[in-house]
Amino acid sequence: MLEQIEGSQAVARTVGLCRPAVIAAYPISPQTHIVEKLSDLVRTRELEPCEYLMVESEFGALSACIGASAAGARTYTATSSQGLLFMAEALFNASGLGLPLVMTVANRAIGAPINIWNDHSDAMSMRDSGWVQLYAESNQEAVDLHVQAYRLAESLSLPVMVCMDGFVLTHAVEQVDLPGQDEVDRYLPAFVPQQMLDPDDPVTIGAMVGPEAFTEVKYLMHAKQMQALDEIPRLAAEFAEQFGRSSGGLLSAYRLDDADTVVVALGSMLGTLEDVVDSLRDEGVSVGVLGVKCFRPWPRDEIREALSHARRVVVVEKAFAVGAGGIVGQNLRLALQDLPVEVYDVVAGLGGRAVTRASLRRLLDVLLAGGLDPYELHFLDLDTALVQRELERSRHRVRPGPHAENMLRDLGVVGSGPL
Repeated sequence: MLEQIEGSQAVARTVGLCRPAVIAAYPISPQTHIVEKLSDLVRTRELEPCEYLMVESEFGALSACIGASAAGARTYTATSSQGLLFMAEALFNASGLGLPLVMTVANRAIGAPINIWNDHSDAMSMRDSGWVQLYAESNQEAVDLHVQAYRLAESLSLPVMVCMDGFVLTHAVEQVDLPGQDEVDRYLPAFVPQQMLDPDDPVTIGAMVGPEAFTEVKYLMHAKQMQALDEIPRLAAEFAEQFGRSSGGLLSAYRLDDADTVVVALGSMLGTLEDVVDSLRDEGVSVGVLGVKCFRPWPRDEIREALSHARRVVVVEKAFAVGAGGIVGQNLRLALQDLPVEVYDVVAGLGGRAVTRASLRRLLDVLLAGGLDPYELHFLDLDTALVQRELERSRHRVRPGPHAENMLRDLGVVGSGPL
């Protein structure tokens, strides 16, 4: 049913249609509207039977979900930013135990300095925790991915996080086709756990494993993720057949077939990139967009095939590895090794900075003119003058003070005394 609705509300209602038996959550912006709506659905008995656990922290939320899942319940939680980091120990426990949890990550920057706006640094920091990571381009895709995430998690018994851009998607009101309960029930069967705690048939989950078997356990975790590379497109195709629209999968291609230059990105930025590509195509420039829908497991072979005819690839991503460079870019180079393709790393949209059509067009104009160095990390719309002032200040003072505060004073954003 088509409805004009906020992204968070749409996701919450769709999660409710997936019939979780246990929801445990701790509020943190910009995830809060999701779990607030779910609490209302439980309170009004629109979602039942379901136990909603109000816990003391994000760590407590995921720990409660781990216990509930191990006992055989379909579970759900959501978080953002520092909340995801607070879950770090439990994230590895959930994947190591092979529990089919589903979690929404409303992507938000990680401090310090404090920032509540969108980028991908939270999910990217947990990219090696053993969770499948799916990235939504739109609120429609966020809705669809949650239904598919439960099928994926329960078919392979592994945890899945659905990443949607905080505020950009979570707080955006747009038209979304919400599924009906009967549609979701046909696609998502009742949960039958592959392992569970049962007092009548006691087993140990999460026992101590020594050197004699630990490597093999970790290998099997990796093997199960590799199985997801086959399962994700199969489930996406089944979803498209039943619901009449395409969502998810491993990758999305836009005007890619004859593209010499390809832009690779994740999340809500893809729609803006497609607009820029359209304008360049109108001018006769052969450029396309490759959207990464599944970042973990990394679809190496599929990416290699999709980009095998490109001459240059620019990765625009909302996170980076400090002291190393682009995260998605590094993974991309592994997929394209030995191919004659130049890869450029561009960081954009950190801390909620707008990624506009104009900025992306300027970037591609510079790239096409040969003005980008493939061996450097580039930052879209970086205020170089502001950075240089702070670097100069640091050179002349033994204790220059916090960089963030100094630069905010330079911008006139906060009041300050004499420097």
